Amino acid sequence: MVHVLGSRILLRPTDPERSRTFYGERLGLAVYREFGTGPERGTVYFLGGGFLELSGRSDTPSSPAVRLWLQVADVHAAHDELRAGDVEIVRPPVREPWGLVEMWIADPDGTPIVLVEVPADHPLRYRPHI
Repeated sequence: MVHVLGSRILLRPTDPERSRTFYGERLGLAVYREFGTGPERGTVYFLGGGFLELSGRSDTPSSPAVRLWLQVADVHAAHDELRAGDVEIVRPPVREPWGLVEMWIADPDGTPIVLVEVPADHPLRYRPHI
């Protein structure tokens, strides 16, 4: 079996500086590390238990099958904060039939980002029979 020591999502944006501004300033992700020089330098952001790396450049956006799922403590507060920061809200917070509260945004290349709140009574947090 493969013993994974760390992981990260790697995105190659069409406009690296625009994406760094979006993830670093508009979403407020903390920088884990930076490497290289110039406009295509790499920036790695903390994502809770993982990392998001923006490096290099692509002529085309990522496949629409690529999505980021980010758990937050309070999706309604995130909604208000992002809206105040002029981040386009693709879909406001909604409690889904499966019990999670989800809000959708997208990065500058259109990569879907789902911000998720796990309510206290959801099975991901609360398992009464265990």
